Amino acid sequence: QVQLVESGGGLVQPGGSLRLSCAASGSIFSIDAMTWYRQAPGKQRELVAAATSGGNVNYVDSVKGRFTISRDSAKNTVYLQMNSLKPEDTAVYYCNLVIKPTVVSPATGYWGKGTLVIVSS
Repeated sequence: QVQLVESGGGLVQPGGSLRLSCAASGSIFSIDAMTWYRQAPGKQRELVAAATSGGNVNYVDSVKGRFTISRDSAKNTVYLQMNSLKPEDTAVYYCNLVIKPTVVSPATGYWGKGTLVIVSS
């Protein structure tokens, strides 16, 4: 069974930085894709950043140049570095990883439970 645990959220002032982590545990053969989403109060969940194992990376326009998605394969952990944070970045952030538990298993998407980011002075 694969589990994802997010961490790193909190309260930060505008202009500040946070690094979110998404640690995967359990049976993991490969992480084929990783995505960060966010959901602000009263709004739909939106894709923030996505990357594939092949190196394709995409960001929503509102975070380009400020956020960076990365991974530590040895730790099965995915990160979202968030700089120059703005009040409109306030949301619950979720990671979604597409994981093959074993070499013969199909790739499946797994969700974390989310971590809250509040950007406020």
